[in-house]
Amino acid sequence: MGRTSGGGVRVTLGGGMRLRLARQARGFSQQQLAGMADVSRQAVSAVESGNSDPSLRVAFALAQALGMTVEEVFGPGDPPAEVEARSLARLGAAGARVTLAPVGEGLVALPLAGDTATRAGFLPAGGLVGRRTGSVRPIGPPRPTLVVAGCDPALPLLETPLALLDPPVAFAWWPCGSEQALRLAADGLVHAAGAHLRDPSGEYNTGQVSGLLGGQGAEIVGFSAWREGLALAPRLAGDVSGVGDLARLGLRVVNREAGSEARQVLDRELLRLGLEPAALPGYDTRVGGHLQVASAIAAGLAEAGVSAEPAALAYGLPFVPLADERFDLVIPRAVADSREVQSMVRVLSSPWLHAQLDSLPGYDASHCGERVGTL
Repeated sequence: MGRTSGGGVRVTLGGGMRLRLARQARGFSQQQLAGMADVSRQAVSAVESGNSDPSLRVAFALAQALGMTVEEVFGPGDPPAEVEARSLARLGAAGARVTLAPVGEGLVALPLAGDTATRAGFLPAGGLVGRRTGSVRPIGPPRPTLVVAGCDPALPLLETPLALLDPPVAFAWWPCGSEQALRLAADGLVHAAGAHLRDPSGEYNTGQVSGLLGGQGAEIVGFSAWREGLALAPRLAGDVSGVGDLARLGLRVVNREAGSEARQVLDRELLRLGLEPAALPGYDTRVGGHLQVASAIAAGLAEAGVSAEPAALAYGLPFVPLADERFDLVIPRAVADSREVQSMVRVLSSPWLHAQLDSLPGYDASHCGERVGTL
């Protein structure tokens, strides 16, 4: 820790996070700590997020309110042995690896297991599950991290432009269906939820989104668009024109999880054709994403499934379109002004990101970064 040229305290790497952890360990909200230290809540938030260095007066006041020294709060040091964290899913046994990210005033843990553990290699962990329920032992100071839930496999493209910002922001993706993503956003566990849910009116991401967010306000920003349809085993090219042919030929399907738009597309087609789910062998199987549907078909585990066209093309599979989809990012109002979200909004207009999305066969990035609406 050192002084800035303006007489303030230069916060070391992780110093703002150490302030956050010390505050949370004592059960104080940002507003409560601000009142005890006679500073504004905005000042506490800015220091915790790393957006500003505190003056000497503010640094001493915050440390005193926490019963600590300035060096203990803002100087170099190890992270605490364990911290409290909310989780997007079951954390697993003590010692299991997690990504640890600040969301709102708390910390969120994302288990690094299964599909979340790898992108063709192991991802860095931010901590290990602690011995106490709901606790995590950080490996290092948690970094400002944008946490996004949703099913679009192009979401990890956000990581590169976020890392190039000054200061940089890390990225964590929780792959899941639209309904689950919106529920996680409603619970304050993610900064943004990716959704492509069609309302009965035919509009996307309006009525259902509002209901799943529990009436919270939100901003909706465009990300991508694609066609949703049937990915098929290569031998079926030209033999299948719709869901009715799947039932007629007795083809085995791989399905998505309940609450995903891909499953709803399949269910709408079954209803339109007057068919029961039992007419499709494999209807009760489920995988967690568009690429997983295509992968299962390519591996011979199923003969058809509903996925995004880019996923089918990535595996070289025949594709029969069923619907046009729009995938938006839903940002709860409670976190809209956070550094992580503002960084995301900034990079959504990045020419690099648009070029990357346009390079993916089947993607339409023409509305990426556009404000779609407000709830």
